[in-house]
Amino acid sequence: MDLRDDFATNLRRLRQKKDISQDDLAYEAGVSRSYLSQLEKGVYYASLKIIGRLAEALDVAPAEFLALPPKRSSRR
Repeated sequence: MDLRDDFATNLRRLRQKKDISQDDLAYEAGVSRSYLSQLEKGVYYASLKIIGRLAEALDVAPAEFLALPPKRSSRR
């Protein structure tokens, strides 16, 4: 289990669910859009401080970022 990948998937999913652009979320969370993009790609690890800022900006509990992402159904 790679928590960084789970975090990246959840961050992207939660941002898209709220229909917020990377630019807008980055502004609200006080981070650069480039850094946010790298977080969504799983390139960087996020600190607890950044997780808190992102959670506040998205109005979700910080634990939402570490939840196991929904499994995709396989079609045959």
